[in-house]
Amino acid sequence: MIKSTTNAMLTPGLTHQSHCLVAQANTAVAMGSGDMDVLATPAMIAMMENAAMLAVADALPTGDTTVGAEIHATHMLPTATQCEVTATATLTAIEGRRLTFDIEAHDDRNRVIGHASHVRYIVNRERFLSKL
Repeated sequence: MIKSTTNAMLTPGLTHQSHCLVAQANTAVAMGSGDMDVLATPAMIAMMENAAMLAVADALPTGDTTVGAEIHATHMLPTATQCEVTATATLTAIEGRRLTFDIEAHDDRNRVIGHASHVRYIVNRERFLSKL
């Protein structure tokens, strides 16, 4: 367990929901990942990563953040423009700096549209950026 300066504990079970409205900017056509006006897989994955990042953000020591390293995702159903999508990330394992998340995305009809297993690593922001 890692204790942050806010006294929040980094423990399995931390969760966060990220939301987005499917708009022209995050369709497959706009992102270049397809030729239809539906939620793009890269947009869904970005929302999933955002939910995972925010699930643990308040439990990290000052100056630390997480970076995505691996994601195994399935995009199962299309989502039309003007529909809301919610990605729920849950921290399932902590192995040193390695954090593993289970993430599920739902549309506004409560259908599962995607699922992912995601790995993030805790890094010190300053040290990480000094490597650029």
